[in-house]
Amino acid sequence: MDGDMPFSTRFGDHFYAREDGRAETGHVFIGQNRLAERWGDGADMVIAELGFGTGLNFLETWRQWRLHRLPGARLDFVSFEALPMTADEIMTAIGRWPDLAPLCVRLVERWPDLTSTPVTWILDPQTRLTVVAGDALDGVTRWNGLADAWYLDGFAPARNPDMWSEPLMQAVFDRTQPGGTFATYTAAGWVRRNLQAAGFDVEKVPGFGGKREMMRGRRPD
Repeated sequence: MDGDMPFSTRFGDHFYAREDGRAETGHVFIGQNRLAERWGDGADMVIAELGFGTGLNFLETWRQWRLHRLPGARLDFVSFEALPMTADEIMTAIGRWPDLAPLCVRLVERWPDLTSTPVTWILDPQTRLTVVAGDALDGVTRWNGLADAWYLDGFAPARNPDMWSEPLMQAVFDRTQPGGTFATYTAAGWVRRNLQAAGFDVEKVPGFGGKREMMRGRRPD
């Protein structure tokens, strides 16, 4: 921890934006994937994520999903994480957002031993979470699902280039439904080129907080 901010000593980077990680989740991942709008259609959805981290993206998604979902719709959230945090570390990191606390408690009550993965559990009748521990490229390649939306949320590309490599971006594309989307806080040129080489249509849009730009994209139909 860096003060009250979770910080990775391995990658020399914070787990979320210093301004407000929760607002960043809303702007970058939920907003740029147009999730609230898509949930209003009542269809089931699969969201996949590179980097579970503190669980903030999942918890804020779960909170907003509960507000917008229609009866009978199902959300599968699948996250690939190399170095899972402990339940205590997750609770500490999420503690700055009291209204997420009840959901976080429900998450960590079931937080498993992630030495054997994937681990899947039902958090409510319309929400299922799967966490795949280990190398992201291996995990995504082995996954037999297809995502409707991706959260690309590894540490900064300059600090963790493997999380943004051309092979991994290709695996992400291959595990995306036609018409499926992605969003990421980064606008790094080489990441954009890797995403485009994989087959995504990519555009830059205004970033969160002090970031001028971020990227979102879509797999063509």
